[in-house]
Amino acid sequence: MAGKRSGWSEFRRAQEHQQARLEREKRQIDAAANRVQKAMERAGRQAERQARTDARQREQLNHVLMAAEADKLSAEVDARVQTLNALLNGANLTPFSFGSLRHEARIPAFDLPRFGPPTPVPNWDDFAPPGPPRGLAAMLGGRARYEQELDEAQGRYQEAVDTAQRAEANRQEGIRQARGDHQRRADRVRAEAARHNQQVALFEAAYRAGDTDAVEDFVAQVLDRSSYPAGFPNGRRLAYRPEPREIWIEFDLPTNEIVPQERGFRYVKTRKAIDTLARADRDRKALYASVVAQTALRHLREIFETTPRSLVDSVALNGHVRTRDPGTGQPAYPCLITLSVTREIYEGLDFDYLNPVGCLKHLKAIVSPHPYDVEAVTPIVDFDLSRYKFIDDFDAAAELDSRPDLLAMDPFTFEHLIRQLFEKVGMAGWAKTTQGSRDDGVDVVVTDANPITGGVCVIQAKLYKRVVPAEAVRALWGSMDDQNATKGILVTSSWFGPASREFVAKRAGRIRLIEGGELKALLEEHLNKKVRIALPKPPPTRSGPTI
Repeated sequence: MAGKRSGWSEFRRAQEHQQARLEREKRQIDAAANRVQKAMERAGRQAERQARTDARQREQLNHVLMAAEADKLSAEVDARVQTLNALLNGANLTPFSFGSLRHEARIPAFDLPRFGPPTPVPNWDDFAPPGPPRGLAAMLGGRARYEQELDEAQGRYQEAVDTAQRAEANRQEGIRQARGDHQRRADRVRAEAARHNQQVALFEAAYRAGDTDAVEDFVAQVLDRSSYPAGFPNGRRLAYRPEPREIWIEFDLPTNEIVPQERGFRYVKTRKAIDTLARADRDRKALYASVVAQTALRHLREIFETTPRSLVDSVALNGHVRTRDPGTGQPAYPCLITLSVTREIYEGLDFDYLNPVGCLKHLKAIVSPHPYDVEAVTPIVDFDLSRYKFIDDFDAAAELDSRPDLLAMDPFTFEHLIRQLFEKVGMAGWAKTTQGSRDDGVDVVVTDANPITGGVCVIQAKLYKRVVPAEAVRALWGSMDDQNATKGILVTSSWFGPASREFVAKRAGRIRLIEGGELKALLEEHLNKKVRIALPKPPPTRSGPTI
């Protein structure tokens, strides 16, 4: 029994030990699993923290990038505004060089290397058989074989020489033909350069002599070389009047869209958006007025600085903008600025200190009161005047003796006298006498720069002894309509009848009649000339209109 109990006890102890071991292992496994779980939880929390950190960093980086983009956009706007404010400083003041127009006859060297080296002459040693046999070989027939080999070698050598000579001859012929082609091309290049340079020399000579076309071409090239910012148009027309040494120019201005609508950009962090900061209406209009002023002054500066006084003494210009009439939607070409400046006045300007808008007031320019809103003014120079053919002026007043009789003058001199009168009367602009044929009945063309009453005025001078027929007044009206003139003036040495005056009264003041009595007074007042008009019979007593 004692043995059985002892065996059972050992069994029980073994089971207990096994159970204890299993429990220890389970506790160890549970502890390891717990550690893993906690490690995973710690890793998850760390990953969440890192994700939040990354998101904050990304958001901060996005804020930085968006703010930088706003700063970049603002800098671009500032740069555009600075460019517009510095238009006058970008004037092309470099003296134009006729030498820059000349062409140099650039002729490349003849390319002899492309034909390769001369064809080499065959070397006899490359063909010659070994030396003649000696001794026993010679006695056994070697000599005969040698002679045969020598003949064959000489034949091959001669054939090689002939081939080399033909190849070299072909090479030399190719060189000869190529040299001829090269020489002919060189002659053409020299001839073309000579012809071009001759034209440049003629252009320069014509320019220095004051030829109209040459001066116009010269000024156009000067202005073409002037670089404006992007968005500026390059439309332009110009004309040269040699007698008063005057340049007329009509050019296109940029529309008001050249002025940025924005004054800057700002990044709003709370909304994560870039806001546009609008430029104030006052600032936009002021900047556009400055652009108009600077562009006009820049044209003056470039013309006066690159032309001599002997050729150009004054510049008259119109600045227009191509737009659409808001009332009709049709294309429109309103004039925003017009002025005429002499060189003497120009030389009194200091471009380092002047204010462009203020300078225009000093120059008595006619400027749109609201250029941004495209409010037009009447141009001083009307380029449609090209339809008239003008003749050179002369001093008709100087031809008058003491108290001359106007009826003794010839019509040609009378027309020039009327032109001088209107120049002295004080109409701003200019007066010019037209040719006596195919001028639509127009004797004198006058431009008046007054923005309200100005424009093109056509004048007819009638050297009559009796009443001017009403048909003459109607003809003037028709000529005004054909030529789009704003006013018409009919001047006569005699008088007008009731029908003429009635016709004029219905034309809203667009026609003025000047009779002999008034003409005498005007000549005395403005030209200091006392004249007589010995009419066959006195005109009706009536005071005529005044200019």
